[in-house]
Amino acid sequence: MSSAPLSLADRFRLSRFFRGEAPTSAPISLGHRRIFILPTQRGLAFVLLIVLLLLVGFVYSNNLAYLLGFLLASIFFVAILHSFKSLAGLTVRAGRQPAVFAGQAGAFNFQIGNPGRHSRYAVHLALQSELAIGLAPAEIRTATLYQATGRRGWLQPQTLTVSSLYPLGLFRAWAPLRFDSPLLVYPKPAKRQLPFPESGDGQVAQGLSRRQGDEFYGLRPYQRGDAIRQIHWKTFAKGQGVFSKQYAGAGSSELWLDYQQAPGHNSEERLSQLCRWIVDAEKAGLRYGLVLPNLRVPPDTGAAHYRQCLQALALF
Repeated sequence: MSSAPLSLADRFRLSRFFRGEAPTSAPISLGHRRIFILPTQRGLAFVLLIVLLLLVGFVYSNNLAYLLGFLLASIFFVAILHSFKSLAGLTVRAGRQPAVFAGQAGAFNFQIGNPGRHSRYAVHLALQSELAIGLAPAEIRTATLYQATGRRGWLQPQTLTVSSLYPLGLFRAWAPLRFDSPLLVYPKPAKRQLPFPESGDGQVAQGLSRRQGDEFYGLRPYQRGDAIRQIHWKTFAKGQGVFSKQYAGAGSSELWLDYQQAPGHNSEERLSQLCRWIVDAEKAGLRYGLVLPNLRVPPDTGAAHYRQCLQALALF
């Protein structure tokens, strides 16, 4: 969790106070180097009250005003220490980021740990959305924050700001953190549900569903990603294990989704249509392959194949 030393110029660079240091994939421990503290509006009003009390005590030789002014000043300075302690020692790391389609909110997961012996109260986390959490001693919590997605491809999280107004709201302590933990954004599926392109034997893939003419010819062990409709429930009910049904016949034709066959005025529209076909083919339980100018994915089914094809579109 140690960081490279900063030069004097880097320490006082203004962007460091708001954007943080260079992105990292390693866990970050909050300490003197990353935590900043400034008084809030309430804190500035508190300072003004202290000054007025001390002036009254000086002008009128009022010992009670002096006593109250110094008491409030001591509370003010103790609050600085507690504001720092509200964040000091916390550890933050980026979790696994699930892929989303363009236009959906990207969910970024972060793990916040409190290795200390004291509870932390009202710790605020902000990306584009905000969340407030409390942490018991030795507790680790996962926080999910959301960020808007635009184009397909890898999306890095914006600066994660960890902050606290504890204990009295006189100071705001904050730590801006940047993580190298990108989220994959798939193309946005086309809105129009167009027919699948023709398969290699000239059949329209729209009619290749095994529900229309396929013949059952056997069972095979269940594989993760198989559609629920493929499961042979009779063997499962008899306690003989989980098996998936296999079919042969007209419905066993393979569907090829080709970039060159996808309609669209530009590459983004073509990728959007390919994405829609992949989603529809997976829902229909079809065996489909993907052909891009720089990649060819053999026909298959299942969750892993589905993700592989969508990732190929996202990174095209």
